[in-house]
Amino acid sequence: MFEYELHRLRSADLIREAQNDRLVREIVRGRRAARREAGRQDTESEVHTSRLGRPRSARTA
Repeated sequence: MFEYELHRLRSADLIREAQNDRLVREIVRGRRAARREAGRQDTESEVHTSRLGRPRSARTA
């Protein structure tokens, strides 16, 4: 009987975790869609450059 209760607790925990994961994915998807929509409405696009200045030299062994 004890094993059955552990199984039910673990099962309920996994179901809650899956629901939370789905909620997080839905929120991320919504934010991404909102950014995309805001980007379309924006007349001036942003420039994202990670390298400002001189280029890096090759790595030595």
